[in-house]
Amino acid sequence: MALVLVLGGARSGKSSFAEELAASSGSRVVYVATAAVGDDEMARRIANHRLRRPAGWLTVEETHALERVIVEYESRADVLLIDCLTMWVTNLLLDESLPVPGSTAEEKESFILEQARQLGETAASSPAQVIMVANEVGMGLVPANALGRSYRDVAGRVNQLLAQKAGQVYLVVAGLPVEIKSLAAKTRAAR
Repeated sequence: MALVLVLGGARSGKSSFAEELAASSGSRVVYVATAAVGDDEMARRIANHRLRRPAGWLTVEETHALERVIVEYESRADVLLIDCLTMWVTNLLLDESLPVPGSTAEEKESFILEQARQLGETAASSPAQVIMVANEVGMGLVPANALGRSYRDVAGRVNQLLAQKAGQVYLVVAGLPVEIKSLAAKTRAAR
């Protein structure tokens, strides 16, 4: 079918918009949650997200192997909604065993980008519609430390890779979604 990428800042309404897209696109929705409970505050956030989802949606919790989840569930779903890619990047970046223990920042970034490339290929060729949610983190301040800057950079590059594979890319600001991939194509064609 098609890959749809939904981008936005924190509390922009991107997850709610992606959930609306998923609900309108099919009755068999698999919601893929990438967050892991790390503390009480995150547990509350996860609980609130669960309450918002329709009871008929199947929820799969996966922090690392998103490509495997798509392959496993694509024949049983009209829509796979992955929320969120930025948390997935965090999980991979902070996993000290990936790609191998003691990896440099450059090796880790190369590994994550390869995982994202493969994820994009699998999602774009899936018989189910795949909707991915990600934060647009590069619009804020420059992080004060190396890990923060590495995170910002790799998250931005992952978004670029997946936007290239997506049929539609939405940017959500203040709860207002705008489909930006078609606008970008029109701008390029007008030059």
